[in-house]
Amino acid sequence: MTLTGTTPPSLEGTCKLLPGPRHDLLAAVSEAYERLVATHGSRVLVLKRHPAGLDALAETLANVETAAGVARSPRVESLPEHASKTIEAYDPTLDRLEYEERIELISLVIDGASRDVPDYLERAARHESFARDVGQLLLAATRQRLRLADLEEPHDCLAFLYAMNDRFHGVLEDRGFVERADVIPSSVSLLEDDVEGVRSRVTDSFDAVLAVEFEEYRRLDRRYLAALTRDADLVCLAERHGSVERTRVEPGSIESIATDAGLEVERLEPDAERIDAADASDAATRPPHDAITQYLATGTTPSMDEGAEPPDSEAGRARRIRARTAREQVRTVAAEIQSLTDRRDWSYDEIAVAVPRIERVPETRRRLREVGIPTATVGTSSLAEDPVVNELYAFVTLQSRRTRGDEPDGLEDTADDSLERLRARVPEFSPSLLEACTDASVERSLERWIRRTDLKGRIARDETWVDAREQFESVRRVLEIARFVEGTDLVAPDWRGLRRMLRRTIQYDAPYVHAVETRPPTGGITVCAADDLKYDSRSAVFLLDLIDEQYPGEQFLTQLFPQAWLREMPNYPAVTDPSTAEIGSTFAPVADATDVADPFESYHAQRARRRLALASRAATEVLYCCSYERGSGGLRRTYEESRYLKLIESTPGLTLEDVDADAAAAIHGEAGAIEALLEEPRGELERVLREASTGGTADLAETEELFQEIAVVLEEGEIDPELAEAVRSQFEFAAGEVLRDD
Repeated sequence: MTLTGTTPPSLEGTCKLLPGPRHDLLAAVSEAYERLVATHGSRVLVLKRHPAGLDALAETLANVETAAGVARSPRVESLPEHASKTIEAYDPTLDRLEYEERIELISLVIDGASRDVPDYLERAARHESFARDVGQLLLAATRQRLRLADLEEPHDCLAFLYAMNDRFHGVLEDRGFVERADVIPSSVSLLEDDVEGVRSRVTDSFDAVLAVEFEEYRRLDRRYLAALTRDADLVCLAERHGSVERTRVEPGSIESIATDAGLEVERLEPDAERIDAADASDAATRPPHDAITQYLATGTTPSMDEGAEPPDSEAGRARRIRARTAREQVRTVAAEIQSLTDRRDWSYDEIAVAVPRIERVPETRRRLREVGIPTATVGTSSLAEDPVVNELYAFVTLQSRRTRGDEPDGLEDTADDSLERLRARVPEFSPSLLEACTDASVERSLERWIRRTDLKGRIARDETWVDAREQFESVRRVLEIARFVEGTDLVAPDWRGLRRMLRRTIQYDAPYVHAVETRPPTGGITVCAADDLKYDSRSAVFLLDLIDEQYPGEQFLTQLFPQAWLREMPNYPAVTDPSTAEIGSTFAPVADATDVADPFESYHAQRARRRLALASRAATEVLYCCSYERGSGGLRRTYEESRYLKLIESTPGLTLEDVDADAAAAIHGEAGAIEALLEEPRGELERVLREASTGGTADLAETEELFQEIAVVLEEGEIDPELAEAVRSQFEFAAGEVLRDD
């Protein structure tokens, strides 16, 4: 099977093109689906490019009514999911490589490389993010089927990394593995070559395909779609100004891409005679911030329409939260969420909190839960922070030492550390317990430890619902790693091999691989990356971290290479050298691309602006734009508010209504009460000092009354001694009696 990433796809069908991001996107999908069902019945396949929002889409289409009544259960799949099933149809025994297994195998390939490692990569490898950055680069290269032999004069660093990637995939092929990033390229080869008649087996179950989110289909995705629909009706639904992921690797407007692929483009513009009626009916359902969404996506403002009335003061309205620190930002968001649920009787399920990157999800979710806000997002923030993983790793370490004596293996932790960890976690721990769990199989030994120490029972008894769910998932992952170690000849099937692989996985673990959505028994808000809201809708959406460092940010593509290098790396798997013409054709807010000073920076800054637009579209009732002024730590670095918020604020017809971050709000949860109590001394004394420094007067009687109440609580209440001491320390800090060493 051969495949080159440059072959242009050829599609036959229609592309229904929405004029721009719209708040009733799912209604447009439902209408297109209804028409196909009316012709083809239940034999309609709906393909979405990305898995995010798939459940909401399936739920919406399940309620579509046709002339024959409500449509049957729709067949809705993401493109990667369908491609995976194509590979299974060809070879059901083919194993897909898990994330942990990929880390280990590619590390072994690089360690055994015969090529000289470039000096820059030798130095870069000392940085903490190196492994993840390299992993992301190689994943992107694999998805685009970039091979070293196909490149002309690549940079030395890219040549080395692509050579390792080619060697890595050779190892996978020899052992019957396929990694997830290679699923679509491999399935394209299978369908185009019709290997062993796989195309007919895959396509027999449908007569029509509705490809939604078509603006995000990359070149190989479109080739997959072309091979899949040779004998089926094809309808693609796309949004203008809606691509974020495709434009990362491929410039151009969706109109030109659809036309070049051979599709008949049908622009879904309203009929001239229906515009007034449509505007009147749509105004009642359009969210108050819709004009802000349109401005971010296209640069169009309420006052720019020819012949329009002066902008309404209520048009384009969102709320803004400004806080001093990132931590206070989340606390203010939590207080506002509680206020919304109290005032509007909304459930937590109707609210979403969006962060710039998926890596920010675990910390944000944890801080919300600390102040009593339940969350629906469950994932593994980091294996290194999971107490269950630490316990199992300690068990593996001690077993390794028992079987090999005290022979060092280059790992930093000691047997003493592991003993202390197990004694702290398992009160009945003893060397005899360790011995009783020993088996010839490392997987069975782990299972014995889990059973004999009642690990799952301890998790269920001692942890909250969300923490328990995460830790059960961690147990499953560790057992899968043990199973892989025993099933491959690349890793020694013993304690030493398991220990090294588990340690490497913990060190390089990435939270974005494992985050999932679920519905806790009590309901909970969704905490997710901003990109995941594209096909979702919530009554309220909080967009966090709207600072210039994030939107647009400085590291547009990767931290692995300096931007000056990226601009001269045409073989990097992303857009690194856009022309001014490409910028103008890809992003509508760029009115005159000839005025662009830095094409690279402008191109990727516009992608960040579009991300904000699509995330803001998900809010149906109220949008919150949240930012903070400084970070924590000794330097207290300050941050600029995102330039896009400043643009909104300065545009006629667009309004940002401030939410007072210091306003009194109800305190929810034990953690929130403790934190509020600890902040009272310093906060009150700072208030007095502010009044004195500005020539005002402060009511000291009120301050004394507050402090006396705190003193009574500390002396007479059932307060933990450590908490009482912490409160007293806050008085000492505030009075300057104790200096904090930052």
